[in-house]
Amino acid sequence: MLDPKLLRSDLTGVAAELKRRGFVLDVTAIASMEEQRKAVQIESDKLRAERNANAKAVGQAKAKGQDAAALLATGESLGRQLQGVETQLEAIQTQVSELQLGLPNILHASVPEGRDESANVEVRRWGAPKQFDFTPKDHVAIGEKIGMDFEAAGRISGARFTVLTGPLARLHRALAQFMLNMHVANHGYCEAYVPYLVQAPALLGTGQLPKFAQDLFAVGGDPGFYLIPTAEVPLTNLVRDQILPADGLPLKFAAHSPCFRSEAGAAGKDTRGMIRQHQFDKVELVHIVRPENSYAALEELTGHAEAVLQALELPYRVLALCAGDTGFSASKTYDLEVWLPSQQRYREISSCSNCESFQARRLQARWRNPATGKPELVHTLNGSGVAVGRALVAILENNQREDGSITVPSALAPYMGGIAVLK
Repeated sequence: MLDPKLLRSDLTGVAAELKRRGFVLDVTAIASMEEQRKAVQIESDKLRAERNANAKAVGQAKAKGQDAAALLATGESLGRQLQGVETQLEAIQTQVSELQLGLPNILHASVPEGRDESANVEVRRWGAPKQFDFTPKDHVAIGEKIGMDFEAAGRISGARFTVLTGPLARLHRALAQFMLNMHVANHGYCEAYVPYLVQAPALLGTGQLPKFAQDLFAVGGDPGFYLIPTAEVPLTNLVRDQILPADGLPLKFAAHSPCFRSEAGAAGKDTRGMIRQHQFDKVELVHIVRPENSYAALEELTGHAEAVLQALELPYRVLALCAGDTGFSASKTYDLEVWLPSQQRYREISSCSNCESFQARRLQARWRNPATGKPELVHTLNGSGVAVGRALVAILENNQREDGSITVPSALAPYMGGIAVLK
């Protein structure tokens, strides 16, 4: 959520910043709404002052034994007027709040210009794509012979689901355990086990609601629940409505969880295989930091996701997302894309973002700045460290042999019970 004070003081400047994203802010309509809010607020304050003064006069009249009937009638009239104006003010403030919740974050100055993914800027590459002396197969053709079952998943749940069995299921589990252990032991994260069902305020706080309601799976009940689209939601909400001590920062959390997404805007995209699923696993990383440290934290977070791919010996590249491709809540994002031989291109496997104070303002997540003694908003960051299913896809394709067997990365040997090759 953008700073309401900034919207009031520099609406034109905010509009210019959001235009970088391709987002058109109706400055005239917002200015008109703000003028209306001010006028109603002034009227409300005036009526409240008159009512209070009248109440004081009633008390004085009664103390002197005077007839206060006229004053009491005036007080009732002022009360009715104030109630009407406050109802009007509440309606306007609701409109303003809904509008503010629909505004994306302001981008960092270093974010490249551009309208779509074609303008993303490659920052670096690691590893060279493997050259095969045979035609490499895709993960579906490989996986279906060693425990990847889309037909069974379809009978159970429909499209965009997968069943894994045997050593392939173990490889999937090994990847999640390996990632968690690396981040906790080598990168200083606190491991967390979090709820997979959350209520609407949690999603409002991280920016999924109200804008992306169509991408969520809503579950009935009272109160209503949603399946998490990422562990970012419960992890970041750990600091909701908290004032954190300065010496408690930074906080770094890691969690392995399933993620549930309706893929409402992905009709016809990646319908084959495990690339885009309604349910997939991910190891999520979240940082809660002092504002002055958040961009150093973004580089650190991205490096932690890269370390996973390097340990698995998977070729990848890092992209700085352009203005038009940066997510709603982010000020700056790096995407990691892993090489898939069957597609002869890099595909996203991690997204690492600095949201600055955008989520913290919605969450009222603060720290006490020792320099001022006052609570101030923290900065929040999140990233995939990394998507488990896509890592499995990348291993199947990059480590395949001509006979259809798969070499298990040496980093996963402690988790695979001696299985070095999947056949």
